[in-house]
Amino acid sequence: MKKILLLSACLCTLFAKTVDFNTVLKEALNNNLELKAKKLNIAKAKADLQKAKGYDWGKLTLSEEISRTNNAMYVFGMKLESREATFRDFGFASFLGGVSQALQMSGGDFNKFSELMQNPAMQNALLDTAPKDLNYPGSRTNFKTKLVYEVPLFTGFKLKYAKEMAALQVKANKYKYAHDKNKLAIEVLKAYNGAVAAKYFISALKKAKETTSSFVKMIQNFYHDGMATQIDLLQAKKRDNEVNSMLIQAENKYQLALSYLRFLTDDNTIDNVKDFKIIYPPNISLKKLIQIALKNRNDLKWMKENVLTMQKKVKMDKSEYYPMVGAHLEYGFNDNRPTLSYKKDYYLAAVGINWNLFDKSRNANVEKSKIEAMQTGYYYQYMKKGIALQVKQKYLNFKAKEAVVKEKITNKELAEEILKKYTYMYKQGMINITILLMKEADARKARAELIKARYDEALAAAELKEAIGDLLKESK
Repeated sequence: MKKILLLSACLCTLFAKTVDFNTVLKEALNNNLELKAKKLNIAKAKADLQKAKGYDWGKLTLSEEISRTNNAMYVFGMKLESREATFRDFGFASFLGGVSQALQMSGGDFNKFSELMQNPAMQNALLDTAPKDLNYPGSRTNFKTKLVYEVPLFTGFKLKYAKEMAALQVKANKYKYAHDKNKLAIEVLKAYNGAVAAKYFISALKKAKETTSSFVKMIQNFYHDGMATQIDLLQAKKRDNEVNSMLIQAENKYQLALSYLRFLTDDNTIDNVKDFKIIYPPNISLKKLIQIALKNRNDLKWMKENVLTMQKKVKMDKSEYYPMVGAHLEYGFNDNRPTLSYKKDYYLAAVGINWNLFDKSRNANVEKSKIEAMQTGYYYQYMKKGIALQVKQKYLNFKAKEAVVKEKITNKELAEEILKKYTYMYKQGMINITILLMKEADARKARAELIKARYDEALAAAELKEAIGDLLKESK
């Protein structure tokens, strides 16, 4: 069992790796399953475009129909289609039987036969004879092989606008995917810098633990020499335990941060991170940043393509006012067995027109499309204003976070210097342990606040870069 655990530990060490932000970003963009699923929307849009283009070429169908029936109409039609119909199939055998009977009745005398045939009663008897061969044909098996080509000749420009709409949606989905990549990038940055912050918290708490442990050791020595009380020692030990508890929690948060980073990148070998990643925005005015955002933002480009798509939809719905013209070409064979004989073939060529002259519902459809196009246009204008506001907010937030970092650096340095001086004062018996522990807490808090401020600055910088649509360009 020990060997197995040792082997597992060796393998984990062998495959574990320390990563920087560019590495995890690249892995996330390549491996993230959610992003891969979103990318397939582009392929779906391209398939819709190919489908729309495919209608221009029409449809070619090969079919084979095999049937067997004794239905008089079907059998007669099958024989006509295969060019096999005879006078017998029309029932002439029954008619000739009546004529033959009339000839016998005339005794072979042509004059009597002629008079007999002119007799209305005889004529009615012959015409009322039900043709057996026509009414009761034998069962027939029919093989019908045909090749059919159907193609639209004019669709009132419906296909034209359908193709243009599909092409616009391909572009729209590409912009949407680029926007999704930026969203993932900012999430990866949060996770990465979160892990870095957790790592620095561990380092800061280890330093605090060294300080509190040194206090315990110092006070123990003072206690043995009669220079400190038992209460002083207990307070120092209590603070040392508190810091140790914080250290355990910080290590747990670091592992959780690494787990989330592994999830985003689909890389289970990540075991450590390097330093903070700060992607600084360009040092230009707010007005220029807003102009860059309105030019670069992929979600705004996506919305613009949707506006154009809805405008095309209005035109496509108006195609219902035009006639629809199509062609039908058919070539095939009919016989009582499979055949490709030219004696059994046939062709059919037809052009059809369908014009809906009156339909109130199409007016409503066009009006609804106009409203949807106008609605999408309003959303587009609203998004532009929202982006300008977002850039301003992110800009002000970044400037504030940047200033806070400078203050927190100064605070940390002052707090650590104060802690050194108060430690000296305690050793000289000038202050009690309570005051010293308060200054230790202040120094520890100052370190934590600096780490948090650096994380906030990195996030604010990245969010401003994302707001102007420029995050991935600088993070590669």
